[in-house]
Order: sequence, then C-alpha cells, then structure tokens
Amino acid sequence: MEIKKLISWNVNGIRAVEKKGFIEIIQNMDPYIIGIQEIKANKDQLSSELLNIPGYQSFWNSAEKKGYSGVAVYAKESPLCVKKGIDSPEHDSEGRSITLEYSDYYLINLYFPNAQEKLKRIDYKIEFNQALLAYVNQLRKSKTVVLCGDFNVAHTPIDLANPKKNEKNAGYSPQEREWFTRFLDEGYMDTFRMYNKNPGQYTWWSYRFKAREKNIGWRIDYFCVDQDSSHRVKDACIYSDITGSDHCPIGMSFQ
Repeated sequence: MEIKKLISWNVNGIRAVEKKGFIEIIQNMDPYIIGIQEIKANKDQLSSELLNIPGYQSFWNSAEKKGYSGVAVYAKESPLCVKKGIDSPEHDSEGRSITLEYSDYYLINLYFPNAQEKLKRIDYKIEFNQALLAYVNQLRKSKTVVLCGDFNVAHTPIDLANPKKNEKNAGYSPQEREWFTRFLDEGYMDTFRMYNKNPGQYTWWSYRFKAREKNIGWRIDYFCVDQDSSHRVKDACIYSDITGSDHCPIGMSFQ
C-alpha cells in the first residue's frame, strides 16, 4: 500500500499566512492531505489561489462568528463524504472540526477550544472534548480513525518548556491533561511519541520574548490514531523550521 504524507498546521489566519508563502510551502511539502486550523475566515473571503491550489480539492468549515476559529482540508483524493462538526450543536457553530471519509479510514481535522485565561472556558472545552470522544468512538467501530490538529493541550512535562510555571494555566491545567490521558487510555495513540521521546520538541511558541528563537515552546498539535491501526503509522515528525504562523506544521506517514 502507498505511504501517504499527512500534514496538520494551525495557520493562525489563512489570509495572513497566504502572504507569507502558504501556497508555495504546501507545494514544496507536497502532502497527500493537509488539515489546517484557525483559518479565521469564511470561504467567500478567500482568494481563488487559496481555493484552487493545483492538484488539491479543498473543504472548509468556518465559524459562525466572523474572523474566528475554523478548519479546512486540502486533499489530493476525493473523499467519499465530508462532514462538518461532531454532532454537537453547541460546539459545531464554532467551526472546530471537519471529517473526510475514505474507503478505509476517517480523517478528522480539529481545532480544540482554548481554556483561556483563568480557565474561564475550561467547562466548555471539557464538554467539547467529551462530545468529540463519543463521536470518534462511534466512527472507529467501522474503520481506522486519524485525528489531527491543534488540541490546545500539552500532555506531559516534556511537552512544554516551563511545566512548573504553567500548572494552573490554560493548555496545561490538570483537567485538560487528565482528559488527554483518558483519551489515550480509551485506545488512541499520540503518534509523535511512538517515534520520539525527547523533550524540547515543540509546535507552538509565543510571539513574545523571542520564544521561538529560544525554543521556549509547547507541543499542542497532534496526529492521533486508534490503537488498532497504529501499525499503519510509519513515521511522525515536527517541521519546526517552517515559519509563517506561531505554530509549525506536523506530519505523519500513513499507510
């Protein structure tokens, strides 16, 4: 079977990253599929160049709120079906997920809520997480599930540069980390950790304090698969040298 290069990237504004060479970056990376998050735009606000990258079809799920959230997928192969949302009306208006169904797997591209300062949105995030898990558990009954995107959580101390200082902060709170542990315990794999156990491997850096230059970052972007399909994962990586957003792309080789 063909090994497919899958990419995920929180672009922090698709129109902004277009000006920084997004289309050329995609063409050079040449992924089979790329899921992008935090597009912050509706489809009618996008250039024809973004909508029609040669060799790709694009699928979009924007938030109802203007300039907020939103996800999209560029794919070389036509999916059997495209589904927006996770069957959860209170969350689906925020444009946080899009699922592409293929003959032997589902690809679910996700932008998880941020728990925000003083964890003021933690309850909303945990409700989203639980609704997502129920949705994915249903899908995995019939075929492989691949989840990609910005999960907005660093799972373990090696997934961020300053764990002690962030124990009560969004993205590293006990509630968020406990949910991620439960998610893995229910039979899912963090594919990057299948291949790399080293600290200092991050996917997001603050724009402040030269954080990226100093590698003071967080690993909050993931490719995950159901445990039964882990043999289909051939590699996983972080493209930390690719700029254009406060996140860098991540990749997975999938058979």
